[in-house]
Amino acid sequence: MQVSDFKGEDYWRDGYALPIDVLTADEAQKIRAEVEAIEADPPAGLTRPLGKYLRTNVHIVMPTVARIARHPNVVDAVKKVLGPDLLCWGAEFFTKEAHTTKVVTWHQDLTYWGIGYGDQEVTAWIALSPATEESGCMKFVPGSHKNEILPHVDTFDENNLLSRGQEMAVKVDEADAVPVVLMPGQMSLHHGRMFHASGPNVSDDRRMGLVIRYITPEMKQQNAGRDYAMPICGDDPYRNFDYIPEPESAFSPASLALYDEVMAEHAKIMTQGAEKTVAIYS
Repeated sequence: MQVSDFKGEDYWRDGYALPIDVLTADEAQKIRAEVEAIEADPPAGLTRPLGKYLRTNVHIVMPTVARIARHPNVVDAVKKVLGPDLLCWGAEFFTKEAHTTKVVTWHQDLTYWGIGYGDQEVTAWIALSPATEESGCMKFVPGSHKNEILPHVDTFDENNLLSRGQEMAVKVDEADAVPVVLMPGQMSLHHGRMFHASGPNVSDDRRMGLVIRYITPEMKQQNAGRDYAMPICGDDPYRNFDYIPEPESAFSPASLALYDEVMAEHAKIMTQGAEKTVAIYS
Protein backbone atom coordinates (compact mmCIF):
# COMPACT_ATOMS: atom_id res chain seq x y z
CA MET A 1 0.00 0.00 0.00
CA GLN A 2 1.00 3.61 -0.44
CA VAL A 3 1.90 5.62 2.65
CA SER A 4 -1.17 7.79 2.02
CA ASP A 5 -3.36 4.68 2.38
CA PHE A 6 -1.85 3.67 5.73
CA LYS A 7 -3.95 4.99 8.60
CA GLY A 8 -2.41 3.24 11.61
CA GLU A 9 -5.48 1.40 12.90
CA ASP A 10 -4.30 -1.99 11.64
CA TYR A 11 -0.98 -1.52 13.40
CA TRP A 12 -2.58 -1.00 16.80
CA ARG A 13 -4.98 -3.90 16.26
CA ASP A 14 -2.43 -6.44 14.98
CA GLY A 15 0.89 -5.04 16.22
CA TYR A 16 2.23 -4.66 12.70
CA ALA A 17 1.49 -3.13 9.30
CA LEU A 18 2.66 -4.25 5.83
CA PRO A 19 3.55 -3.91 3.06
CA ILE A 20 4.05 -0.15 2.86
CA ASP A 21 5.71 1.22 -0.29
CA VAL A 22 8.41 3.66 0.84
CA LEU A 23 11.25 3.34 -1.72
CA THR A 24 11.36 2.43 -5.37
CA ALA A 25 12.95 -0.87 -6.33
CA ASP A 26 15.79 1.13 -7.90
CA GLU A 27 16.39 3.07 -4.66
CA ALA A 28 16.49 -0.18 -2.71
CA GLN A 29 18.95 -1.68 -5.19
CA LYS A 30 21.27 1.34 -4.89
CA ILE A 31 21.41 0.97 -1.10
CA ARG A 32 22.15 -2.73 -1.46
CA ALA A 33 24.87 -1.99 -4.02
CA GLU A 34 26.47 0.54 -1.67
CA VAL A 35 26.56 -1.97 1.18
CA GLU A 36 27.98 -4.71 -1.01
CA ALA A 37 30.66 -2.36 -2.38
CA ILE A 38 31.70 -1.60 1.21
CA GLU A 39 31.75 -5.33 2.00
CA ALA A 40 33.96 -5.95 -1.04
CA ASP A 41 36.40 -3.17 -0.09
CA PRO A 42 36.14 -2.32 3.64
CA PRO A 43 37.10 1.22 4.64
CA ALA A 44 40.39 1.95 6.32
CA GLY A 45 40.59 2.80 10.00
CA LEU A 46 38.02 0.35 11.32
CA THR A 47 38.60 -0.73 14.93
CA ARG A 48 36.32 -3.76 14.73
CA PRO A 49 35.13 -6.15 11.99
CA LEU A 50 33.04 -4.47 9.30
CA GLY A 51 30.11 -6.80 9.98
CA LYS A 52 29.68 -5.36 13.47
CA TYR A 53 29.26 -1.84 12.08
CA LEU A 54 26.69 -3.03 9.58
CA ARG A 55 24.83 -5.13 12.14
CA THR A 56 24.26 -2.50 14.82
CA ASN A 57 24.10 1.33 14.98
CA VAL A 58 25.11 1.69 11.33
CA HIS A 59 23.34 5.07 11.16
CA ILE A 60 26.28 6.51 13.10
CA VAL A 61 28.78 5.74 10.32
CA MET A 62 26.76 5.67 7.05
CA PRO A 63 25.09 8.85 5.77
CA THR A 64 22.84 6.77 3.50
CA VAL A 65 21.22 5.11 6.52
CA ALA A 66 20.71 8.43 8.31
CA ARG A 67 19.13 9.77 5.11
CA ILE A 68 16.73 6.82 4.81
CA ALA A 69 15.82 7.21 8.49
CA ARG A 70 14.60 10.70 7.54
CA HIS A 71 13.03 9.70 4.21
CA PRO A 72 9.60 11.39 3.97
CA ASN A 73 7.74 8.18 3.12
CA VAL A 74 9.30 6.26 6.01
CA VAL A 75 8.82 9.09 8.51
CA ASP A 76 5.24 9.80 7.42
CA ALA A 77 4.28 6.17 8.05
CA VAL A 78 5.99 6.05 11.44
CA LYS A 79 4.37 9.34 12.50
CA LYS A 80 0.96 7.74 11.95
CA VAL A 81 1.89 5.27 14.69
CA LEU A 82 4.02 7.25 17.14
CA GLY A 83 3.08 10.86 16.45
CA PRO A 84 5.10 13.86 15.27
CA ASP A 85 8.09 13.70 17.62
CA LEU A 86 10.59 11.04 16.60
CA LEU A 87 14.13 9.89 17.37
CA CYS A 88 16.12 7.11 15.71
CA TRP A 89 17.43 4.86 18.47
CA GLY A 90 19.19 2.33 16.26
CA ALA A 91 19.64 1.00 12.73
CA GLU A 92 21.19 -2.08 11.19
CA PHE A 93 21.45 -4.11 8.03
CA PHE A 94 20.01 -7.55 8.70
CA THR A 95 21.39 -9.94 6.10
CA LYS A 96 20.61 -13.62 5.85
CA GLU A 97 22.92 -15.27 3.34
CA ALA A 98 21.67 -17.58 0.59
CA HIS A 99 21.38 -21.26 1.48
CA THR A 100 21.97 -20.64 5.18
CA THR A 101 20.52 -22.66 8.00
CA LYS A 102 20.68 -19.70 10.36
CA VAL A 103 17.38 -18.58 11.88
CA VAL A 104 15.91 -16.03 14.25
CA THR A 105 14.01 -17.63 17.11
CA TRP A 106 10.74 -16.34 18.59
CA HIS A 107 11.40 -13.24 20.66
CA GLN A 108 10.20 -9.75 21.63
CA ASP A 109 12.52 -6.88 20.72
CA LEU A 110 12.10 -4.80 23.86
CA THR A 111 13.29 -7.56 26.17
CA TYR A 112 16.90 -6.38 26.56
CA TRP A 113 16.92 -2.81 25.26
CA GLY A 114 16.50 -1.05 28.59
CA ILE A 115 14.07 1.58 27.26
CA GLY A 116 10.94 0.15 28.84
CA TYR A 117 8.20 -2.11 27.57
CA GLY A 118 5.64 0.46 26.42
CA ASP A 119 4.15 1.56 23.14
CA GLN A 120 6.57 4.36 22.23
CA GLU A 121 8.83 2.33 19.91
CA VAL A 122 8.33 0.93 16.41
CA THR A 123 10.68 -1.02 14.18
CA ALA A 124 10.72 -0.27 10.46
CA TRP A 125 12.04 -3.13 8.30
CA ILE A 126 12.80 -2.05 4.70
CA ALA A 127 13.46 -4.81 2.17
CA LEU A 128 16.55 -4.42 -0.05
CA SER A 129 16.02 -7.82 -1.65
CA PRO A 130 12.93 -10.05 -1.83
CA ALA A 131 11.87 -11.15 1.66
CA THR A 132 9.84 -14.29 1.03
CA GLU A 133 9.11 -17.48 2.89
CA GLU A 134 11.79 -19.15 0.76
CA SER A 135 14.39 -16.50 1.69
CA GLY A 136 13.54 -16.63 5.40
CA CYS A 137 11.29 -13.62 5.86
CA MET A 138 10.03 -12.61 9.29
CA LYS A 139 6.81 -13.99 10.67
CA PHE A 140 4.52 -12.30 13.18
CA VAL A 141 1.80 -13.51 15.54
CA PRO A 142 -1.06 -11.02 15.11
CA GLY A 143 -2.12 -9.36 18.33
CA SER A 144 0.81 -10.71 20.35
CA HIS A 145 1.98 -7.16 21.12
CA LYS A 146 -0.89 -6.99 23.62
CA ASN A 147 1.09 -9.33 25.89
CA GLU A 148 3.60 -8.13 28.42
CA ILE A 149 7.28 -9.05 27.95
CA LEU A 150 7.41 -12.80 28.49
CA PRO A 151 10.36 -14.79 29.90
CA HIS A 152 13.28 -15.30 27.49
CA VAL A 153 16.32 -17.54 27.66
CA ASP A 154 19.76 -16.94 26.14
CA THR A 155 20.85 -19.97 24.11
CA PHE A 156 23.98 -18.52 22.45
CA ASP A 157 23.17 -20.99 19.66
CA GLU A 158 25.59 -20.48 16.74
CA ASN A 159 22.69 -21.07 14.32
CA ASN A 160 20.73 -18.16 15.84
CA LEU A 161 21.31 -14.72 14.31
CA LEU A 162 20.25 -12.86 17.46
CA SER A 163 23.01 -11.39 19.62
CA ARG A 164 22.39 -13.70 22.59
CA GLY A 165 20.53 -16.45 20.75
CA GLN A 166 17.59 -15.27 22.80
CA GLU A 167 14.23 -16.97 22.53
CA MET A 168 10.96 -16.87 24.38
CA ALA A 169 10.65 -19.48 27.09
CA VAL A 170 7.10 -20.25 25.98
CA LYS A 171 5.97 -22.24 22.97
CA VAL A 172 4.56 -20.28 20.03
CA ASP A 173 2.07 -22.04 17.76
CA GLU A 174 3.50 -21.70 14.26
CA ALA A 175 -0.02 -22.02 12.86
CA ASP A 176 -0.77 -18.57 14.29
CA ALA A 177 2.09 -16.92 12.42
CA VAL A 178 1.77 -14.62 9.39
CA PRO A 179 4.67 -14.40 6.88
CA VAL A 180 6.07 -10.90 6.37
CA VAL A 181 6.54 -10.96 2.59
CA LEU A 182 8.16 -7.79 1.24
CA MET A 183 9.56 -6.79 -2.13
CA PRO A 184 12.54 -4.40 -2.47
CA GLY A 185 11.49 -0.91 -1.36
CA GLN A 186 8.58 -2.14 0.76
CA MET A 187 8.49 -1.73 4.54
CA SER A 188 6.87 -3.41 7.48
CA LEU A 189 6.32 -1.82 10.89
CA HIS A 190 6.14 -3.85 14.08
CA HIS A 191 5.69 -3.27 17.78
CA GLY A 192 8.48 -3.98 20.27
CA ARG A 193 6.40 -6.61 22.10
CA MET A 194 5.43 -8.43 18.89
CA PHE A 195 6.22 -12.17 18.84
CA HIS A 196 8.38 -12.61 15.74
CA ALA A 197 10.93 -14.98 14.23
CA SER A 198 12.31 -16.05 10.86
CA GLY A 199 13.41 -19.28 9.23
CA PRO A 200 16.40 -20.27 7.08
CA ASN A 201 17.12 -18.76 3.67
CA VAL A 202 16.92 -21.60 1.16
CA SER A 203 16.87 -19.25 -1.86
CA ASP A 204 19.73 -18.43 -4.22
CA ASP A 205 19.97 -14.77 -3.08
CA ARG A 206 20.86 -13.18 0.21
CA ARG A 207 17.93 -11.65 2.09
CA MET A 208 18.81 -8.07 2.99
CA GLY A 209 16.85 -5.57 5.02
CA LEU A 210 17.51 -2.16 6.53
CA VAL A 211 16.08 -2.04 10.05
CA ILE A 212 15.42 1.31 11.75
CA ARG A 213 14.26 1.63 15.38
CA TYR A 214 12.17 4.72 16.11
CA ILE A 215 11.21 5.97 19.55
CA THR A 216 9.44 8.99 21.00
CA PRO A 217 11.44 11.46 23.12
CA GLU A 218 9.77 10.59 26.43
CA MET A 219 11.42 7.17 26.43
CA LYS A 220 14.45 6.84 28.67
CA GLN A 221 17.29 4.38 29.13
CA GLN A 222 16.70 2.51 32.38
CA ASN A 223 19.68 0.13 32.42
CA ALA A 224 22.60 2.55 32.10
CA GLY A 225 23.54 6.15 32.68
CA ARG A 226 23.79 7.24 29.05
CA ASP A 227 22.09 6.42 25.77
CA TYR A 228 22.05 7.97 22.33
CA ALA A 229 19.59 8.80 19.57
CA MET A 230 19.49 10.69 16.28
CA PRO A 231 16.80 13.40 16.09
CA ILE A 232 14.39 12.85 13.21
CA CYS A 233 11.52 15.31 13.49
CA GLY A 234 9.35 17.28 15.91
CA ASP A 235 10.23 18.44 19.41
CA ASP A 236 12.15 16.87 22.28
CA PRO A 237 11.48 18.63 25.60
CA TYR A 238 12.96 15.70 27.58
CA ARG A 239 16.50 15.35 26.19
CA ASN A 240 16.83 11.90 27.69
CA PHE A 241 19.32 10.89 25.00
CA ASP A 242 22.63 12.30 23.80
CA TYR A 243 22.14 13.37 20.21
CA ILE A 244 23.94 11.61 17.36
CA PRO A 245 24.69 13.85 14.36
CA GLU A 246 24.30 12.63 10.80
CA PRO A 247 27.77 11.48 9.65
CA GLU A 248 29.42 13.79 7.13
CA SER A 249 30.92 10.89 5.21
CA ALA A 250 30.91 7.12 5.40
CA PHE A 251 33.12 5.70 8.15
CA SER A 252 34.81 9.04 8.82
CA PRO A 253 37.26 9.19 11.76
CA ALA A 254 34.79 11.29 13.77
CA SER A 255 31.91 8.88 13.18
CA LEU A 256 34.09 5.87 14.02
CA ALA A 257 35.12 7.48 17.31
CA LEU A 258 31.49 8.24 18.14
CA TYR A 259 30.53 4.68 17.21
CA ASP A 260 33.03 3.29 19.73
CA GLU A 261 31.66 5.63 22.41
CA VAL A 262 28.07 4.55 21.77
CA MET A 263 28.93 0.87 21.61
CA ALA A 264 30.74 1.04 24.94
CA GLU A 265 27.54 2.28 26.57
CA HIS A 266 25.29 -0.12 24.63
CA ALA A 267 27.48 -3.02 25.69
CA LYS A 268 26.57 -2.24 29.31
CA ILE A 269 22.88 -2.22 28.38
CA MET A 270 22.64 -5.17 26.02
CA THR A 271 24.80 -7.59 27.96
CA GLN A 272 23.18 -7.20 31.37
CA GLY A 273 22.47 -10.61 32.85
CA ALA A 274 24.25 -12.51 30.07
CA GLU A 275 26.21 -15.52 31.28
CA LYS A 276 28.50 -15.55 28.21
CA THR A 277 30.20 -12.93 26.06
CA VAL A 278 27.81 -11.20 23.64
CA ALA A 279 30.09 -11.21 20.64
CA ILE A 280 28.67 -8.26 18.75
CA TYR A 281 29.38 -5.95 21.72
CA SER A 282 32.79 -7.38 22.60
